[in-house]
Amino acid sequence: MAAGIAFVAALAVTAPVAAGQEWGDGAPSARSDDDRGGSPSRDRVEVEYANGPGGHPRHARIPASAPLTKKQQNKIKGDGDVVPIKEAGPADAKVDVVFIGDGYTAGQQEDFHADVRRNWEEVAKVEPYAQYKDLFNVWAVDAHSQDSGVSGDPTSEVRKNTALGSYFWCDNMERLLCVDENKVEAYASKAADPDLVIVLSNTTKYGGAGYNNISSPSGYDGIATASSDNAQAVQLVVHESGHSFGKLADEYWYGEGRHTGPEPTEPNLSTLSAEQMAAQRTKWYRWLGQDSPDGGKVGTFEGGGCCARGVNRPTENSIMRTLGREFNLPGREAMIAGFHKHAPAVTSTTSTNRQLRGDKRIRIEASQKARVRWYVDGDEVRKARGERSVTPGTLRVPDDGRTHAVTVRASDPTEAVRDPKLRELLNGTLKWNVQR
Repeated sequence: MAAGIAFVAALAVTAPVAAGQEWGDGAPSARSDDDRGGSPSRDRVEVEYANGPGGHPRHARIPASAPLTKKQQNKIKGDGDVVPIKEAGPADAKVDVVFIGDGYTAGQQEDFHADVRRNWEEVAKVEPYAQYKDLFNVWAVDAHSQDSGVSGDPTSEVRKNTALGSYFWCDNMERLLCVDENKVEAYASKAADPDLVIVLSNTTKYGGAGYNNISSPSGYDGIATASSDNAQAVQLVVHESGHSFGKLADEYWYGEGRHTGPEPTEPNLSTLSAEQMAAQRTKWYRWLGQDSPDGGKVGTFEGGGCCARGVNRPTENSIMRTLGREFNLPGREAMIAGFHKHAPAVTSTTSTNRQLRGDKRIRIEASQKARVRWYVDGDEVRKARGERSVTPGTLRVPDDGRTHAVTVRASDPTEAVRDPKLRELLNGTLKWNVQR
């Protein structure tokens, strides 16, 4: 688990703002400029939210959370047990999803764990998560709240004292469910290697938020908040993971704005037409004309990245545009590659830095989908295909006192990733020097 929680908790994951009027130790620390009563602050963080299920998300800029006080750091340091919900392998070999509960009292932690299981099951039904379940570890970080529930539920006047300060009506937007990012960082860092962080707030009211533009000392790329007991709220989590894992852009827009900048860096936006894309062999040209799981064929559809004109998206209506939809083919490709950035094609607890002697067992971690091949001095040992645990003896390494090379190669054979650069993430090789 991450060390130095008191130090990490003191680091702001976004630029700090001056502390405002206190609502209690567990209440929100980020409020509108009018609420703080001072001059407008430039220290704001961008979030994404949706006004209802099946809608297009929107963006807003809200005040960033204030740095944690010493008292808050010490309180969090003594809280936050990490509970395994699903363990597929070592943290450095898997994608680690960390749920943190808010608005759950000491007596409701088992309810929180049940909510984590149920919500993760919903995420795992969506492709490509469904095909890659074995790449994920899921952890629950217990955060004990004084009050049960969430501020702003059911009305804006309701105040709850909770561990992470979740609250609706963030910046006067009812469905925007904000949280104290610095408290989230302090709790999330208790997990060994958080790759995706989800705050599950104890409420049935629809709401959520995506914090995509943060820099976490613990290594995750964003925070998603969601209502624990609203079946549709988890769709915003899936959408936000498209940003975190796939580095995908939003495919919706506001008004009639026009993109006038350079070619977008995201894999699902382009200024090029389908004809130009095919001629230049770039972006999603490999998928043009293919049937996409979100409906229709892959092409170039105008609008995306919050601009209605001057930029194209791959399909009419994927989950990066409308909640409750599927990822399109270029989106799935980017997501699978993103999974493998956190879960390499092959890893091993058997060190490759020193010579192995005798018949010491070699164990590897690889996806269930991976093709695993073993080689001795460059020649494949066909009988060992697919094995995740071998010995030099079973590989028939010569017992001659000389040093021999044992190599394992793993590759994800999926046809859902066509880009050669992305496919590199789906392949891996390890080598040991062995002497018998």
